[in-house]
Amino acid sequence: MTLDPNLPHSDTAPQSESSPDLHLAQNSSLVTHEDNLRSTESKVTGNGFSRDGGNGTKRTDDRSFPSSNSSDSGNQTPKILILFLAIAIMMVGLLVDNVWIGLSGSLVALAISLQILWNPLRRLFLEFIPEQERAILLGSVFGSIALLGLLKLSGFFNRLGASLAAIGWDAVGAMGEVLGAIGQILIAILAVYIAWRQYIISRDLTIQQNLITQQQTIDSYFQGVSELVLDEEGLLEDWPQERAIAAGRTAAILSSVDAGGKAKIIRFLSRARLLTPLRRDRRLGRAILDGSGGYQEDLLNGIRVIDLGVMLAGANLAATDLRWTDLSEANLIRGDLSFCDLVKTNLCRTILCDAKLRGADLNGTRFFYGKAEDASPRSRLEPPNYRTGKHTGAVIENADFTDAMQLSEEQRYYCCAWGGSKTRGTIPGGCEGIPNKLGR
Repeated sequence: MTLDPNLPHSDTAPQSESSPDLHLAQNSSLVTHEDNLRSTESKVTGNGFSRDGGNGTKRTDDRSFPSSNSSDSGNQTPKILILFLAIAIMMVGLLVDNVWIGLSGSLVALAISLQILWNPLRRLFLEFIPEQERAILLGSVFGSIALLGLLKLSGFFNRLGASLAAIGWDAVGAMGEVLGAIGQILIAILAVYIAWRQYIISRDLTIQQNLITQQQTIDSYFQGVSELVLDEEGLLEDWPQERAIAAGRTAAILSSVDAGGKAKIIRFLSRARLLTPLRRDRRLGRAILDGSGGYQEDLLNGIRVIDLGVMLAGANLAATDLRWTDLSEANLIRGDLSFCDLVKTNLCRTILCDAKLRGADLNGTRFFYGKAEDASPRSRLEPPNYRTGKHTGAVIENADFTDAMQLSEEQRYYCCAWGGSKTRGTIPGGCEGIPNKLGR
């Protein structure tokens, strides 16, 4: 007999085979060790793997461990046979018109079907519905059933049926027709409101797109005028034809933009001194530098790069920013300057007949040169005298100065003296004590 190598070795010689106790101890030790090996192999085999000649692991034979599906299918087979038999009995009962046979077959079939479906439905219920939602679902279903039972036992449905029976259903039908008509009217109103909102949104988008297009047009105009009147070194080089083209571009763009766009163009031209009368070299016609980084002005004989002339006649410039702009000698007849910011604006020799200056800010606005008592409006025949102010003033007959702001005493005197009776009635502070030099 071969001894287990895992057993401890003894230094002494083995006992003789004639000793029964020694044989019994050895046999029991071997049996115990073999049992341990078998249990270890059974655990490995139970996990689905066994050793295969040292080449790795492999799946054990599934025949020694039958799956639960096979057992379930085996258990379901007699139930399905009973189900078919019950259905057959029910069909026989229906054919022979026997209620008890048909009822017994249908009850047995229903019971077997519920028994077959119970475990799959239970697993689906437990798998797809968490525990918290499960409690809420069950509570809601059984609570609703309990509430319906309570209402039934309390006689609520009987009283409800009696109440409904006492109702005049003709009146209810008429009321339903009225409510239907009201609903149709409300739907029509809703449709009109939606169409109106779509129109408003479309209009706002159109206005925004027009503003973007207008700004792009104005930027192109600025670039074109700058390239037209300036040389490569950035100096003013405006020959007569170039001035005529610049004036034509200005007239064209002023007629195609709104009040804000007109104000932007005027501010650009004014700050670039393209509206200011500049002193010219009588032979070359070029503007003369003043030695201080700018060009000399010549109010009497100067030439403007762009002469606005009648470009702004009847123009709408209401509520725009025209601060520090040069609008001298421009024709603004019937122009709308209401609520404009005209701080430090030069309006000398400007035609403002029938113009609207309601609510305009006139702080520092220049209407004339010299003293108010000596100044007078421009004349078609007489040249202006910028030292005394004669014929240097704006023509303001029939202009509207209602609620004009920050009108100084000199401005008020000039407007009252040369505005005429209609203008005098709109001057803030009145014109008491100031003569009407216009005579009408």
